[in-house]
Amino acid sequence: MKFIQKSILFFLLAATLFSCEKLQDINVNPNNAPETHPKLLLKDIAWNAFNGQGTSSMFASRVMVNSDGASNEQYYTWNRGDFDRYNQLRDITKMIEEADKQGTPEYAYLAHFFRAYQFYELTRRFGDIPYSDALKGESDAVYTPQYDAQSAIIPALLDELKAANEGLKSVTYIDGDIIYGGDPMKWRKLINSFRLRILMNLSNKAGDATLDVAGRFRTIYQNEPLMESLDDAGQLVYLDQEGSRYFEFLGKFGSVGMDSTFVKMLKDRQDPRLFVFCQQSPNGVSANLPVNDFDAYGGADPTLTFGAISDERNKGYVSMVNPRYFDNPINEPHKLMGYEELQFILAEATVRGWIEGGDLAKAKEFYDEGIKASFQFYRKYATDYAQYLGDDAIAAYLNEPMVNFDNATTFDDRIKYIITQKYIQFYFQTGWEQFFNHRRTGYPEFLTGGAVGNNGKVPVRWMYPESEYNTNANNVQAAVGRQFNGDDNINGQMWLLK
Repeated sequence: MKFIQKSILFFLLAATLFSCEKLQDINVNPNNAPETHPKLLLKDIAWNAFNGQGTSSMFASRVMVNSDGASNEQYYTWNRGDFDRYNQLRDITKMIEEADKQGTPEYAYLAHFFRAYQFYELTRRFGDIPYSDALKGESDAVYTPQYDAQSAIIPALLDELKAANEGLKSVTYIDGDIIYGGDPMKWRKLINSFRLRILMNLSNKAGDATLDVAGRFRTIYQNEPLMESLDDAGQLVYLDQEGSRYFEFLGKFGSVGMDSTFVKMLKDRQDPRLFVFCQQSPNGVSANLPVNDFDAYGGADPTLTFGAISDERNKGYVSMVNPRYFDNPINEPHKLMGYEELQFILAEATVRGWIEGGDLAKAKEFYDEGIKASFQFYRKYATDYAQYLGDDAIAAYLNEPMVNFDNATTFDDRIKYIITQKYIQFYFQTGWEQFFNHRRTGYPEFLTGGAVGNNGKVPVRWMYPESEYNTNANNVQAAVGRQFNGDDNINGQMWLLK
């Protein structure tokens, strides 16, 4: 009898276990798999990092004006920024985790680049931010991360980039790469060039022996692969298909005109890239002026009220953005960092004496190459204007009095020439680089006064998001206290600027 009872119990237990096993199989959601290949994460991570960031930066950087409303960026009346980049950083963290699980370290190496890029964009906007404690809600239940000092964050980001470069030395191919088609050497060139960008943005800290900005810059320049041509640019090439089109395709540009200071800058230098950037003014068209007549172009004073700008536009004085930026689904690639920018960084580093023994002839070589590369970029992608951007046009442009590097006879003039050309080639490219280069050097001058707010000052940062005060108050208040004496404002001087 006991044998029979035990047998019945055994079969009941077996049936129960079998049923539970089957139920577990049934309850697995195929659309929420516990693992995903990191190459699937890489595509969206890369797209979000390399894609364009809209036009707000060009209002702030005195490139464009708005005629149908007051732009906070144009009038320097912005206040709080956002921490949306942490959403991207969560995906990057997941890519590292999946790379570790699946034995695909190449994705972890790339993740360090993307981490450095996103954290750098955050810290240069706000100052101190959550870094070492960030993104640990799932792993360590850290939901109120402390803020790291910017002085600690930036060296740590440089270390992450160094690790990414070193790791990629052993990689032969990266599957799922929409930027470089899987070529790890091109990624290394971008990563090392980006390291130089960060170091150049530390130029105000060049006297800090601990940071050793010039020494670090020189070591990378002399020993690591860097971008060597336009083909090495870190850029997103657009496709004419849903979800892959140019970031401003079908954008609303009916009210967006050119800033008069930007137009004047190009006219003063007889810069044919003006024809690529904007349309002729209505008055220029009415006068039957040809496309390459600089008198056919104009802009509006960015310090006027938007109503006054609208009047200027209605009178036919103002050139509008070239339609290719909103009616061409492919247009031109958008650069996270381009070869042209690198050349201007190297020119500035030479003028500062960080590389090439401060040889001004070498600085001119880098400077001229940056200009040539910019012309060649537009010759390739803005083919309707290629006839104005040929080698003869480049040679003539390099001899313009306000362009010829030989005419810059002082340190300040040389920096001004370099930053001005760097600023011009950033048009519709690389996010807020125009603004941040001005913030660092003061070049070119940005008009204030008139209708401009913020007591006529150009802001230097964004206030922390309101959400931080609601959910992480102690830590954000501590960060504001140590950086800005408790006053979270858009004029506060972060460590990077001191």
